[in-house]
Amino acid sequence: MDTETSLFESSEMLATFLSSTPVLQDSWRLCSLANTAATVVTDHVRGVAYVAFPGTVLPSGEANLVALDGAPDGLFPPLQHRHAQHQNEDPPMIHAAILDHFRSFYTSTTFHNQILAVIEKSKAVVMTGHSMGGAVASLSALWLLSYLQSITSPLPVLCITFGSPLLGNDSFSRAILRERWAGNFCHVVSNHDFIPRLFLAPLPSLSAHHPHFVLQFWQLLMNILQSDSERAKIFGFLLPYIQEWVANMEEECVKSPFSPFGNYLFFSEEGAVCVDDAAAAGKMLELMFTKASPGSSIEDHLKYGDYTEKASWQLLMRKSFTLGEPPESSYEAGLALAVQSCGLANQESISGPAKDCLKMAKRVNRLSPHLNAANLSIILSKNVPYRAQIEWYKASCDKSDDQMGYYDSFKLREASKKGAKINMNRYLLAGFWDNVIHMLESNQLPHDFLKREKWVNASHFYKLLVEPLDIADYYKNGMHLTHGHYLKNGREERYEIFDRWWKEREVGNEENNRRRTTYASLTQDSCFWARVEEARDWLDQIRSESDMRRSAMLWQDIDSFERYATRLVENKEVSMDVLAKNSSFTLLMEELQDFKSKTQQFPPQFPAFLNGEMVP
Repeated sequence: MDTETSLFESSEMLATFLSSTPVLQDSWRLCSLANTAATVVTDHVRGVAYVAFPGTVLPSGEANLVALDGAPDGLFPPLQHRHAQHQNEDPPMIHAAILDHFRSFYTSTTFHNQILAVIEKSKAVVMTGHSMGGAVASLSALWLLSYLQSITSPLPVLCITFGSPLLGNDSFSRAILRERWAGNFCHVVSNHDFIPRLFLAPLPSLSAHHPHFVLQFWQLLMNILQSDSERAKIFGFLLPYIQEWVANMEEECVKSPFSPFGNYLFFSEEGAVCVDDAAAAGKMLELMFTKASPGSSIEDHLKYGDYTEKASWQLLMRKSFTLGEPPESSYEAGLALAVQSCGLANQESISGPAKDCLKMAKRVNRLSPHLNAANLSIILSKNVPYRAQIEWYKASCDKSDDQMGYYDSFKLREASKKGAKINMNRYLLAGFWDNVIHMLESNQLPHDFLKREKWVNASHFYKLLVEPLDIADYYKNGMHLTHGHYLKNGREERYEIFDRWWKEREVGNEENNRRRTTYASLTQDSCFWARVEEARDWLDQIRSESDMRRSAMLWQDIDSFERYATRLVENKEVSMDVLAKNSSFTLLMEELQDFKSKTQQFPPQFPAFLNGEMVP
């Protein structure tokens, strides 16, 4: 089978796999119970906890977007942190009324008790919901993922929604993708369901013409009260925007600010297809709806039970081509089957754009994630000489007669061929690791990539070896004078990501209890020298500070640094270059002790160090 065949077969095979497992039927069963009871329903099936949210409760609020940074209670810290790392992008935003509706559950003590009970007793958790309940389930899953990350829990979380409306903007979708959570979401959508397309119309049009029609529609829909004229009126409002988009696919047109995220499982009478690319999912939402009618749009929103019941046998039946002769190439055959499973094969005006959409979705990630990871391993091995040259440079600096050590030698370096070579290697390694992170955040690598020991260890070693050079270069070029100190204003995002990988790795008891008997080959805090530079700046400020309150605050900062440095030195978590006779750290501690003895304000914190007992 050629490579391109599997690209399109994989989307259909994944849909087949999901539909052949009981997870969809179990999820829908709980959704139906939650809708009937109009409250949260939980159940345990084969050790997996299901939490279903009702879709029949009317939310209150306005149909507009609110920035995630302004979300109260600190609900989603990882997503907010992601935006802080990408200030040049629009902030992640969520539908305000849906967020308020979620908070009505979140602020309930009963809800927290239910979730905590679920975490304690289960080997996995499935959050699910129909219609508005699906949107609340998505936010609940994001909150639970954030919480589990904060306590470093490996508990698997899956969110399955049925006919759920779009939730946030494109930045919101990207933040979830960068956090590696997109694979935790599966949105089940039937081909004519109205609700998942509700916010495809531009938001200003929604608020200007019908400020509360969305909420009214949900209420009427779930209670089956609307007349044919009401259906046609609401349906007719949305359809022109989608038709405009289809007619102008290659041109600029007014677009909705909402964007899909996660995986989309599209159902039709002919089968199902799973799409994991946000842009492609958005286009498929629009394309599959163009031939809908007011009646079918309402009916499809209420018949997910029928789809889940027949999916387990329907999708396992042998497929055949419904139009003409089978395609000549396996590539075209796979593509044709995917379009047929979407229910678009008989619609000439739509099948062409649908094919282009599916091609685009697979073109984003031409190679499989595992093959990408294998190729990166090859490139990593080719980068070993760059790393080895930096290690050699460090060893030569540590043995130099000037006794300055690795950090200070690079910071105070003069123009030389050796220094230029090391600086170039620093840039080459940074480019490689930035590409690794880009591939990871764009879903081009396996979901467990950041848990693989090889990559966690390699990234950690790179950070310990190279970040001191980045810090030295930052202060050598006076960047701290124009941008501020390194820790808050100069640190690259890659290092923060590698910090998180290292923190979240699996650690055995032996490693936790291990104590060093010799000094580390590399200082275990890669930001150590940045903290030294800040401490020197504080000492310089104290010398000229006349405000006693400000002076006291600076002394507190210095005292905190001394305790931090003492712990690292006593635990032998620093390399020998830190303790070199003329290193910035040694000179700072001598200068600080001399200043303290003159002012007689504080007792020395480093008596052993200053007496030469720790100097190699």
